[in-house]
Amino acid sequence: MTSVVLHLNPSTEIRLSRVPKFLVPLWKELMAMSQEKLAIISVSDKTGICELASGLHDAGLILVASGGTASCLREHGLPVKDVSEITHFSEMLGGRVKTLHPAIHAGILARDTEQDRQQMEAHHFKFVDVVVCNLYPFKATIANANCTLESAVENIDIGGVTLLRAAAKNHARVSVLCNPSDYDRVLSQVCTSFCSIRAHQKEIYDMRYLLRVFPE
Repeated sequence: MTSVVLHLNPSTEIRLSRVPKFLVPLWKELMAMSQEKLAIISVSDKTGICELASGLHDAGLILVASGGTASCLREHGLPVKDVSEITHFSEMLGGRVKTLHPAIHAGILARDTEQDRQQMEAHHFKFVDVVVCNLYPFKATIANANCTLESAVENIDIGGVTLLRAAAKNHARVSVLCNPSDYDRVLSQVCTSFCSIRAHQKEIYDMRYLLRVFPE
């Protein structure tokens, strides 16, 4: 027999005494399920994003988005939190700094370990389960004959690249989508079970894929 404490959120816990040891993994799984699941959405190409976000919302994820992405989702009647509601820090420098914050990147990079969970709870950070992100159209921008240096510089994506790299590094726990052509396939699975997103991940995000996307 052992004693197990279920932390349902930073302010609530349930203590279960004299639980058989063989049930401990089940309680840990229930604890993980009790946590809010966040989907961070930050896209330049908004093709199909509202349909995907609707499916993620129906699957029980809390939608979190920044700037134009959040506005787009709200225009389609979807409940969405601004990134600033998670970071408790307003966008700054004309939008150059939005998602570059420990509350976002700890949520993405945190592993499913007791030590990481304790640190997340200590800072009242939430786990991010899904990252949907595509980047500023830098190539298309500089291909325009009228492109200015200022326009080219502003289309160098920093936050989006960082989101994708963080999610790719922690792909064992976090699902990452960057191509709208994958949305329909994931939607057909997520409507059945949120867990099937990870099954999709295992099909396409192996080490060879990661090396191809991030060669350096």
